[in-house]
Amino acid sequence: MSEMATKILEDSIGKIVLVRLRGGKSIRGRLKGFDQHLNLVLDETQDTTKAEDVKHLGLIIVRGDNVILISPPPR
Repeated sequence: MSEMATKILEDSIGKIVLVRLRGGKSIRGRLKGFDQHLNLVLDETQDTTKAEDVKHLGLIIVRGDNVILISPPPR
């Protein structure tokens, strides 16, 4: 992982991020932690794949090889 990506993720700790996953899933949650493999710990997580049917997931761990995109919060 590049230094810039690491810095952006470190700045996003404790903030809500949007994560796109393989298979077309989208989740949103508060970033609690991450590692060099892009494994993520998210709290207050919601499955936002279907806007009309948002599911609350709570505290989850996302395996890094499933992550396609992480959108940090606006500055």
